[in-house]
Amino acid sequence: MAIPTIKSTYSLDIETVRQLDGLAKHWNTSKSAALRRAIRTAARRVLPPNTESLEALGRLQRLLSLDQQTAAEWENEVKRERHAAP
Repeated sequence: MAIPTIKSTYSLDIETVRQLDGLAKHWNTSKSAALRRAIRTAARRVLPPNTESLEALGRLQRLLSLDQQTAAEWENEVKRERHAAP
């Protein structure tokens, strides 16, 4: 499955381009992949985690009054259905 991408143009100084080249060679990947990896690594260290998805899940579980026992029963039922399917 193809990963959607957006082409952008950025101006980088010579030293940054050299470091990007070095990372790409070290990681044995393209400069684009190295740049994505470096940005993701920096973002994990600096930016707060995106908790929006977990908060939405929590709201849904509260709305459904889904406690651990009910969730476990549902999980077991789904497993039985999967094993029974052709």
